[in-house]
Amino acid sequence: MTLRVTLLSPAMSAALREARFDDGAPLDDTGARQARAAAGGLPRMSAALCAPSPRCHGTAAALGLSPTPVPELRDLEVGDWRGRGLAELSAAEPEAVAAWLADPGAAPHGGESLLDLVGRVGSWLDGRTDDEGRLLAVVEPAVVRAAVVHALGLPPQLFWRLDVPPLSLTELTGRAGRWNLRCGRPLTPEPAAPAP
Repeated sequence: MTLRVTLLSPAMSAALREARFDDGAPLDDTGARQARAAAGGLPRMSAALCAPSPRCHGTAAALGLSPTPVPELRDLEVGDWRGRGLAELSAAEPEAVAAWLADPGAAPHGGESLLDLVGRVGSWLDGRTDDEGRLLAVVEPAVVRAAVVHALGLPPQLFWRLDVPPLSLTELTGRAGRWNLRCGRPLTPEPAAPAP
């Protein structure tokens, strides 16, 4: 049996809308409404998981899921930059932001580097076994990017070239050392079949 890991990015939040690093704020009303509307599009699963962030928990709840929190699937730890906007940081710390965007090993914010994130998420992904079946995990966009970079053996510099819209599905099938990717499917209910 092939393992199927479907990563679902959470619904829109104020932090995402304002292009700032997450500060642990809960999912807002608009995001919760969008998630509830998309609940009919969830794929079949044998287990639901989620990152420990309030936004991921809120999205899962709005989708009608009762997921198991997985600490290894937490968002990129950005240390001193938590809650701050990228525009603000680019004005206040231009060299630090430039280094962070150019070097996957840099962590000028005092948190975790992209290499650390890819390693953490990759270890979790490769630790999954075929008998787990179909896993659905609600995780932050950075975790989806890290999983794709690891699974496909991409250079970590490509992390920033992967776009992950809210409420989109990214599916990895296979096992450690051999993953296939199906990316970017929106979470929308399947259209009803036409009547005969």
